[in-house]
Amino acid sequence: MNKDQVKGSLKDAAGKVQEQAGKLTGSTEQQLKGLHKQAQGKAQKAVGDVKEVIKDMTGR
Repeated sequence: MNKDQVKGSLKDAAGKVQEQAGKLTGSTEQQLKGLHKQAQGKAQKAVGDVKEVIKDMTGR
């Protein structure tokens, strides 16, 4: 695992918590911020996944 995979997973998890908190408090804004953070986390994890594939292919 590389740092992008870890950071992306953490950001995704934090976004899920924020989304749920928004649902509990009735805050649409917090729900949307949570969804946005999840999308950022998933994208960052995907970048990390690609880096790992390249690393495996090149043996570095």
